Amino acid sequence: MATKSTKGTLLMTKIYFQKMTPAGYAALEEQIATLKAKRPTLVARLKAARALGDLSENTEYSSAKRDLRHLDSRLRYLDKQLKYAQIVTPRTDGAIDLGNWVTLEFLDDHSQVTYQLVGRQEANLHQQKLAFDSPLGQALSHHQAGEVVTVTAPAGTYQVKILNVRSTAAAGFGAD
Repeated sequence: MATKSTKGTLLMTKIYFQKMTPAGYAALEEQIATLKAKRPTLVARLKAARALGDLSENTEYSSAKRDLRHLDSRLRYLDKQLKYAQIVTPRTDGAIDLGNWVTLEFLDDHSQVTYQLVGRQEANLHQQKLAFDSPLGQALSHHQAGEVVTVTAPAGTYQVKILNVRSTAAAGFGAD
């Protein structure tokens, strides 16, 4: 993508695509559809508040205007996320990549956990969704079951053993 500088010369702007799973992309589309469905209600609320008269001290108008502005801003943000999305399907060759489900054993306390490696926008540890660009996600990338990897995180260094790699969630687990 090229843009012009103030002196008329062309500057090259690098576009960064956001990696995400097909489910993450679908979730963004669903959010956009929900917000677009709410928009007519907010526009009607703004028109009704405008009809009340003096706009300088009209809190209903200010509130409706703020809510519509917030909704439009969120829509622009989500549209941009979709525009620059790079959908990655899970690998099936056993190597860990975006979209794969990984069962790990933390070697310090032998606790086990299962995560799905996802894009930054989808990450949510409460739902067992780990960002692929987090320290743990980066350490796991391209490794396979049976390997021990060292994770360098802000809180310190630790090791995990990869117990299992799947391209889909196990029955009853991780399916939202």
